[in-house]
Amino acid sequence: MSRRSRGSNVWQVRASALARNTHNLIRSIVDDLKVEPNPEKPFIALSVGDPTTFGNLNPPEQVLQSIRESIDWNKSRSYGPAVGHLDARQAVAEYSAHQGNVAAEDVILCSGCSHAIEMVIAVLADSGQNILVPRPGFMIYKTLAEGLGINLKYYNLLPDQQWKADLDDLESKIDDDTALIVVINPSNPCGSVYNKEHLLEILDIASKNRVPILADEIYEHFVFSGNEFVAISSLSKDVPVLTCSGLTKRFLVPGWRMGWVIIHDRNDILGKDVRKGLINFASRILGPNTLIQRALPSILRNTPQSFFDEVVLFIESQAKLAYSELRRAPGLRPIMPQGAMYMMVEIKMSQFPKFKNELQFVERMCFDCPNFVRIVLTVPEEILLEACRRITVFCKDHIISGEKLKGIDANVVTVANEPKVICGLSRVA
Repeated sequence: MSRRSRGSNVWQVRASALARNTHNLIRSIVDDLKVEPNPEKPFIALSVGDPTTFGNLNPPEQVLQSIRESIDWNKSRSYGPAVGHLDARQAVAEYSAHQGNVAAEDVILCSGCSHAIEMVIAVLADSGQNILVPRPGFMIYKTLAEGLGINLKYYNLLPDQQWKADLDDLESKIDDDTALIVVINPSNPCGSVYNKEHLLEILDIASKNRVPILADEIYEHFVFSGNEFVAISSLSKDVPVLTCSGLTKRFLVPGWRMGWVIIHDRNDILGKDVRKGLINFASRILGPNTLIQRALPSILRNTPQSFFDEVVLFIESQAKLAYSELRRAPGLRPIMPQGAMYMMVEIKMSQFPKFKNELQFVERMCFDCPNFVRIVLTVPEEILLEACRRITVFCKDHIISGEKLKGIDANVVTVANEPKVICGLSRVA
């Protein structure tokens, strides 16, 4: 933005406040992280939640064929309605019937789930207001809200209770400026899957305090054996719920950038104002990719259930493998997930005193949950096994027993290079 006095001969051009205040913390850390590789070992990345990175997980032929057919249609090359083509929105409504009564007019197509989240935040919250976000939670909320001048208030999740929301903490964070409560289920980064009873407890708090819910359900149905996914919107009697989801994770096509917002508002609390606001916001980019939109009905209706079952079975097997291996690593405590594609691992920092200061950037990478890191489970089995074994060896080499700790000043002892290795819980060198 130009800041130039009339008649001045000096250029003064700078970025807007929105640009300066927008930071994607995880991407910045991962993109800028410099690790000196071990020439004898290949680099293993366990950081970014892209299931396509290693090429071992791919969409089924039915999904790919839907895109091939869409390419040949003239109607897939032109602009569409800002909220998406009607047939695509109808297909999403049918696909989302488990969320409650959904009609095509309740669906707005977006450029990925993160765009859907941005739309909901921007439409429901003004600068100076706040949104409640789980901790640990997906850091995109911080990226999207802070640039708009919207404050984040974190409510805690409980690691010893399968990352359920701390209900007392959640309710204590609500004030007159709270615009919405974010519920991520199944959870990124925790892999938790909330049961019906816990979702009803969250809804009760939202109802009493008259606060709508943003339901981040991009991992819907992505649950392991013994668990069941329940859409929070299907349980709500009065709380408006705006559900954000998309193709990204379940269909293994994150680069196609197809997501959606579904409006659940049984008592018309949001009224025409919020719906109009979402439509207005959708018009900023003239609607999402029409090539994918035109293929969407076929993708949602023709993808076989066997494909989803095989992917979830593989991820669950990976979770069991990582859990079994990392339980053997001294100083670490993995928490077995119930779904999604991740596992949270606690680092007992008191047993690694020489990394106290050097690990600050790793703690920040832990989704605002100090001493925990997230590992991604979508990598091939042999690579995940190798990564876990390297982590275990590293911990065994660097852990300090209780007796030794008594004679060490943890604020003084540092090691210049080795912390880059322990951050391998997210990226393994």
